Amino acid sequence: MSFAPLGTLPAVPAVNITISPPQNGSVVPPPPPPPSGISKQTLAALVVGIGLGGLIVLVGVGVFVFFHQRNKRKRALDQNQLLPTDSSPGQDQRLHSGTPPVNIVVHQQSKSDAPPRILSNVQSPSQQASVAPIPPSTSSSLGSDASHPPKPSGVPVTLANSTFTYEELAVATDNFSSANLLGQGGFGYVHKGVLPNGKEIAVKQSKSGSAQGEREFQAEVETISRVHHRHLVSLVGYCISGDHRMLVYEYIPNKTLEFHLHEGGRPTMSWARRLKIAVGAARGLAYLHEECHPKIIHRDIKAANILLDNDFEAKVADFGLAKFSADMDTHVSTRVMGTFGYLAPEYAASGKLTEKSDVFSFGVVLLELITGRRPVDRAKPFMDDSMVEWARPLLMQALEIGSFDGLVDPRLEEYDSFEMTQMVACAAACVRSSARRRPRMSQVVQALEGNLSAEDLLKETAIDSRTFQGSSDYDSSSQYQENLKKFRKLALESQDHSTSEHSLFNSEHGMPPSTSSTDNQHDTQEIETERANTGSADVCEIPIE
Repeated sequence: MSFAPLGTLPAVPAVNITISPPQNGSVVPPPPPPPSGISKQTLAALVVGIGLGGLIVLVGVGVFVFFHQRNKRKRALDQNQLLPTDSSPGQDQRLHSGTPPVNIVVHQQSKSDAPPRILSNVQSPSQQASVAPIPPSTSSSLGSDASHPPKPSGVPVTLANSTFTYEELAVATDNFSSANLLGQGGFGYVHKGVLPNGKEIAVKQSKSGSAQGEREFQAEVETISRVHHRHLVSLVGYCISGDHRMLVYEYIPNKTLEFHLHEGGRPTMSWARRLKIAVGAARGLAYLHEECHPKIIHRDIKAANILLDNDFEAKVADFGLAKFSADMDTHVSTRVMGTFGYLAPEYAASGKLTEKSDVFSFGVVLLELITGRRPVDRAKPFMDDSMVEWARPLLMQALEIGSFDGLVDPRLEEYDSFEMTQMVACAAACVRSSARRRPRMSQVVQALEGNLSAEDLLKETAIDSRTFQGSSDYDSSSQYQENLKKFRKLALESQDHSTSEHSLFNSEHGMPPSTSSTDNQHDTQEIETERANTGSADVCEIPIE
């Protein structure tokens, strides 16, 4: 079977497909728009609000900055009016106080007798070159051994307008009349005065040409002008005119603790007042020891230097013997000064002096408050006249048995047993022979206020003295008695060369105190001890072996 050949397939015509754009009549709808947000009107309002808020904040900040800068400039201006234009490095080291110190510079007195010219705080270069203020002393030494130290060219004082002319103080004290004489001592005289504004003052004037007075004047101004405490007497001002050196204090009207305790014919001081005075004086002394930087050792704590206001608030006075002590110093030595009867035993042994010596003296004051006795009773035999030696065994015995009949002032009709226990414990701890075993004044304050028990006070300070070495840390009865005997003998022998010790703010019926040793009504006697001979008749040397 055979097939015939296929013929040619017919051609398929090509199909042309063209795509043309849509015509006007057939518009394709656009895609749906995104969801609608904030409207333009709302957005505009938001922008305007933010702008106004920012503007208000900027205005507030600008007002704050303006008033802040104005107050800052005002404070700076006030300080510039109070502070001197130049200062020394020593003046930047100050004590804790509520008022920043201000240095008033007094021009050095010329050879003429005219009063010194007071320089204003704004000084010309020539004036600044001629004045050299003395910075506060922070040396551990108690001063130069020279008998006549150079006179100061300026004295730092914290109170503005605190300088007085000699004429002003002469008018205030009725020309330093005997009727206004409050007292006198080794430093000089103290007179009561009244300023033109009616303020009562006490003017303490050093003896002219006295080297001791010059040293004490510098020490007292440098010290008391930098301390501010309610239980420390306030310095009103000072005067330097020729050889005259005068300190002006607030007048304390109620005399001294010594007057109220020992003056004949006085009513018996109540126990509540005695405790109040002890607490106040302890607070003032604790401030000097523990809150001042550098710490200050008073060196002459005694009943005559505790002044009383009309409310029987105690104010520690007479900084003439006070001395700065750097924190790293363990003692201040070479010159030792104080009042016999209040002196710590280490004075006689080595001449060393620390704040614990003040603590001992304060312990004697506590014994006066407890017993009503004077520190030294010359009516008794030579070695039995010390109140401390008499009281020491009775103190511990009273604490052990809880009875104070043989110790307490027989004139006291009633007292609080707990408060008496606290004060007796404080006195026992303060008058320990070993300086290291005496408490800090802050501990004494706590105990007197009842915040530290008598047992805890004695326990905290009951350190075995044998663990310490040093002449100021001894409890040897024989050594103590020997040194005390030597000290007492020399003190009594120097009586003919000493002035009687009187309170600087105490007068007896308005009459000048007697300077005769035979008329001395006080049982304590001011003495000064020096290892080097200064040539002063008021100085007795104590040989140290």
